[in-house]
Amino acid sequence: MFPMRNPLLQLARRAPTPVDAFLQIVASVLGDTAGMLSGDDNFDAWDAEHIARTLPVLNPLLSTYFRSEVRGMENVPASGPVLLVGNHSGGTMIVDTFLFTFAFYDHFGPDRRFHQLAHDIAARIPGLRRYGTIVASHDNARRAFAEGAPVLVYPGGDYETFRPSWHSDQVEFGERKGFVRLALEAGVSIVPVVSIGGQETGLFLTRAERVARALRLDQIARIKVLPISIGPPFGINLLDLPGRIPLPAKITIEVLPQIALHQQFGENPDIDAVYDHVTTVMQEALDRLDEERTLPVIG
Repeated sequence: MFPMRNPLLQLARRAPTPVDAFLQIVASVLGDTAGMLSGDDNFDAWDAEHIARTLPVLNPLLSTYFRSEVRGMENVPASGPVLLVGNHSGGTMIVDTFLFTFAFYDHFGPDRRFHQLAHDIAARIPGLRRYGTIVASHDNARRAFAEGAPVLVYPGGDYETFRPSWHSDQVEFGERKGFVRLALEAGVSIVPVVSIGGQETGLFLTRAERVARALRLDQIARIKVLPISIGPPFGINLLDLPGRIPLPAKITIEVLPQIALHQQFGENPDIDAVYDHVTTVMQEALDRLDEERTLPVIG
């Protein structure tokens, strides 16, 4: 049913354990993962005409459902490259990415090129590709900077987006500091983007990192967690499978003032110092946004 090049299916066929059934389910949902990952990086899939055509429909639809509020877009430089660094929430549904991307194009217009770095699988979804989603890599980010495009990155990745729901008010990058090196090497400023509410679109219980390692998911699909969440319509989900409809939690996103690294930290900035500063600034903003909320989901 699936090509043998699908790594999930290959592992399921080799492994003589009860895990086989789970891997077969994942393979059936993701389909030909290897086929998706073997294609190009989708950098040229960005489509300003498609954005102009679909944004008037998608933006009001999702913004209304999540009662989204995006503040501080004026803190994004009006032109030129910059590294937008966000905290990530909401599991695989990446609601915060959608809402911020829509707000960006609504503010600057669909003709301003903008790219979002994402997991390989998400970056292969045609609709996302045309909005600028590309495979997360420093090479792709540098390529976008060369085009004068802002780039959005979520350093916490799957580790952060699947954190327990009671960590909703925490920035959890897991000491991943590659974004600092990227900004320094490219000579671009960092603009923090803080969001809250995404972790209330479902009830996230655990990352189950040890189980993910035991299943070798990192080797076959760059997945380091195997989280358990609760949400409609199926109730309990594993890695958001068999499928979860996000609850209409209120999403608030705030763009903070840009951080000019060399201006603030000198000619040879210390990576740890920059990382600590960025995460501290973001945590302080997230604390403030959390204080505005009175009830989960309702906001």
